[in-house]
Amino acid sequence: MKKYIAHITPLNAEKIGCKAHGTAEFTEDGDKLHVKVEMLDTPKNIEHWEHFHGFPDGKEAHVPTMAQDKNHDGFIDLPETEEVSGTTMVPLDDAPQDMNIPHDGYPVADENGHYEYEVDIPLEKLQAKFKDAFGTEDLQLDKRVVYVHGVPKDLELPDTVGGCVMSYDAHTTLPIAAGKIEKA
Repeated sequence: MKKYIAHITPLNAEKIGCKAHGTAEFTEDGDKLHVKVEMLDTPKNIEHWEHFHGFPDGKEAHVPTMAQDKNHDGFIDLPETEEVSGTTMVPLDDAPQDMNIPHDGYPVADENGHYEYEVDIPLEKLQAKFKDAFGTEDLQLDKRVVYVHGVPKDLELPDTVGGCVMSYDAHTTLPIAAGKIEKA
């Protein structure tokens, strides 16, 4: 059995008006990957996309800092995270093993900005999809970063905030918290 944990800390907190934080735990046990995420102080009553990001070549991913705000608009948006965190890899949604990133199957925060997410993922199926997408079935969790995304549609964002994914705009993809996954 292998265990990993990420201590998730706020991103863009001053701009979005809350300091989203929490933990993500990953346990590889036989033929399953058990994932548990608990988040506090997220924007209330909205869906929050959550994923782990990384580099397909196994390079170490890191949590972004304001140094990644390349356009100096005061926000670290999704495209600006890629330099240090890599690409979106696996969604923490209703079926992570399908690796279907853009859809409405993610956790929704309650009226207090809290949510818990827990799932058992069939490891063999996830590894097969991961290999199709990234050329390896090794998830290398200790080289990845967990991201939580999503702000209310009525939050005013400058046009410089990027992150459109299909029909989902930057309100859906703006990172609100991130944490480096480490061996427990």
